[in-house]
Amino acid sequence: MCRMRYVVTGGTGFIGRRLVKRILDLPDTTAIHVLVRRESLGRFERLAQNWDGRVEPLVGDLTAPGLALSDADLADLGEMDHVVHCAAIYDMTVPEHRQRAANVDGTRAVIALAQRLDATLHHVSSIAVAGTFRGVFTEDDFDVAQDLPTPYHQTKFEAELLVRTVDGLRYRIYRPAVVVGDSKTGEMDKIDGPYYFFGLLARLAMLPKFTPMMLPDTGRTNIVPVDFVVEAITALMRLDGRDGQTFHLTAPKTIGLRGIYRGIAPAAGLPPLIGSLPRAAATPFLQMTGRAKILRNMVATQLGIPGEILDVVDLAPTFTSERTEEALQGTGITAPEFASYAPQLWRYWAEHLDPDRARRDDADGPLVGRHVIITGASSGIGRASAIAVAARGATVFALARNAEALDALITEIRAGGGDAHAFTCDVTDSAAVEHTVKDILGRFGHVDYLVNNAGRSIRRSVIASTDRLHDYERVMAVNYFGPVRMVLALLPHWRERRFGHVVNVSTAGVQANNPKYSAYIPSKAALDAFAEVVGTETLSDHITFTNIHMPLVKTPMIAPSGALNPAPAISAEHAAAMVVRGLVDKPARIDTPIGTIADLGMYLTPKLSRRVLHQLYLGYPDSAAARGVPDDRPSREPAVRRPKRPARPARGVRVPRTVKRAVRLVPGVHW
Repeated sequence: MCRMRYVVTGGTGFIGRRLVKRILDLPDTTAIHVLVRRESLGRFERLAQNWDGRVEPLVGDLTAPGLALSDADLADLGEMDHVVHCAAIYDMTVPEHRQRAANVDGTRAVIALAQRLDATLHHVSSIAVAGTFRGVFTEDDFDVAQDLPTPYHQTKFEAELLVRTVDGLRYRIYRPAVVVGDSKTGEMDKIDGPYYFFGLLARLAMLPKFTPMMLPDTGRTNIVPVDFVVEAITALMRLDGRDGQTFHLTAPKTIGLRGIYRGIAPAAGLPPLIGSLPRAAATPFLQMTGRAKILRNMVATQLGIPGEILDVVDLAPTFTSERTEEALQGTGITAPEFASYAPQLWRYWAEHLDPDRARRDDADGPLVGRHVIITGASSGIGRASAIAVAARGATVFALARNAEALDALITEIRAGGGDAHAFTCDVTDSAAVEHTVKDILGRFGHVDYLVNNAGRSIRRSVIASTDRLHDYERVMAVNYFGPVRMVLALLPHWRERRFGHVVNVSTAGVQANNPKYSAYIPSKAALDAFAEVVGTETLSDHITFTNIHMPLVKTPMIAPSGALNPAPAISAEHAAAMVVRGLVDKPARIDTPIGTIADLGMYLTPKLSRRVLHQLYLGYPDSAAARGVPDDRPSREPAVRRPKRPARPARGVRVPRTVKRAVRLVPGVHW
């Protein structure tokens, strides 16, 4: 039996890893060396668990000179029979310089490797080399004066040109159509091609099933499942007398948006398609230029469709594959019709690739199964919120500096059947925040929500603070820069998942501008503004923010003020209920009646409002520390115990229910 040895580039990629597994099944395969970057060795090792000892890593870099392989590396390879070149960038949204480095320069280096090893090069190209050629494009066609509309088309053309023009190189070229998931399992590794439109179709699936649907003719494309491509390449590369030939791995029939719709409609629960709109209905949208095109791409981005895709949504050439069909005759390898495997593609996408899948609530409750980080969780609002959130089925990651208090919290939550984990972290320490977030993501996979609760308050008039700039710096470090650190650490993760929500525990003082808090209130106002600005940037990524303007809450932080607080305090449990509402309903802000009244007063009666605040300043002393006395609270003489009435939750301003309902009709006002 002939012994075959292979070098495979892109062997950890979507097509490449399946080719490696398929080549291993061949009885004459002796060894496979997979070119892999050093930083991707972990991925190789995970895949190698399903392979055997005949597969070995070849540490190099497709974009480095000579693939970053030394003479010793090449000597260790010995004799090779085949170099299978799968590695490339197949994403049209990637910048041109990266596509050129991988697709063109990488191919040049792989050609040199094949020549040095005296091996046959099997080059996985693409039907993109045909560009916008309008007509029949055969397997013998290559340069037919076609336009190449994108860097992807251009670099794939140039890569194939290199293969064709090197003297003495034994080669075979394979041009797959648009490759989608496995026809049996639906497995796919990323959103590409027709998958970009699945999100739009998922929105249509929310319509009543009796809704009549009509879609425009947006053009046609050619789709093949990855298992067909792998089986075809494996068979074609082993046939005798085929060097120098090109093979089209395409479906016999093209398909458009309406065909894709019909194929997945049963699995997706889409309304029936009753007709079609003429091509003219879509052409103006697809062929926009200038400023109109910018607006079009903005709309497409909101729907999860890259603007670059709309420029090439219509496949101009018609591909023939007579040579491929003749070569595969008798093997049973044919491209299946899209409708036969479309349901599998949809189900896999919905479960594993849908960008909005992280936003779906569990049927048992909106917080069930969610992962929630709560800072300042060792006491007060943070502790009560952790207990309340865990009671609703979420996994809580409790952050604070007090490890002992955190352990007590975790014990209490777990005793009640909840799931919680403690992380000692100082939010003013960038290294600690980065380490903690990486630790959480590494151990638990993802984070859904962040509650920025950790805070510091100082009650001191500004005239008593002229030599205490450090007070302002310390408060900003905790109340503003701490939450910003947390958000920045989580933002890339949330953008990748296309979901994340932040609840900032702010204060009603931001609305009321209470005197004596010139360090505390501005720090919370800065956090409010940060959330508002960032929220406008991350809307398409479904990363949102809620600012809760908390009234006074009965926590250790307000204890030094004692009876001098200007309004009755609510309980920590009441505050926790507001946090839960922020997580579940996700309003932009949650206010209180007294805060809203104060806010309106500053707009409608600014002079009167400032006069009232000044009177409050005159009658509301600085903290004990600011005045140099031990405690604000007056000493009490021992007293005879007397029966007490049952304690009732402290309440703020009483507002009639009808007023509350009326206020909630006003957009942006949430009590």
